[in-house]
Amino acid sequence: MWKFEHTITTLAKAETIWNLYSDISTWVEWDKGIVHASLEGAFVTGTRGLLQPEGQDRLIFELKEVNPLHGFSDVTDIPDAGIQIHFTHRLKETAEGTTVTHEVTITGPNAEHLGPVIGAGMVEGIPLTMEGLVTLALERERQHAI
Repeated sequence: MWKFEHTITTLAKAETIWNLYSDISTWVEWDKGIVHASLEGAFVTGTRGLLQPEGQDRLIFELKEVNPLHGFSDVTDIPDAGIQIHFTHRLKETAEGTTVTHEVTITGPNAEHLGPVIGAGMVEGIPLTMEGLVTLALERERQHAI
């Protein structure tokens, strides 16, 4: 197993961030490593979707848990590589603002070998993705305040 977690705190509201999470068409705006993201239905547990990281083939993922305003998790199974990639996204409102946590876990028979290789890009990209997410959330809040 391989695991990485990153947390930031923002003044953006959890509701605004949640709206960006649950509107998958915005994912390419706040995650510059994604060139395509789509769902086969509503943003609810069990819905499948397609995600295409830049320079890679499209991957099928499934929403495993959806807890509105608090977070969601999804899993991508890559049987040819012998791994599963689990993403968890959590929101928590605190006195300092909203804490946003993104966690990725790679499991499967080849996780010990492929986790560090695949994970290296994630360690670099996840903090940038999260900054993009909260920046867009704050922009949306400013637009609605006008």
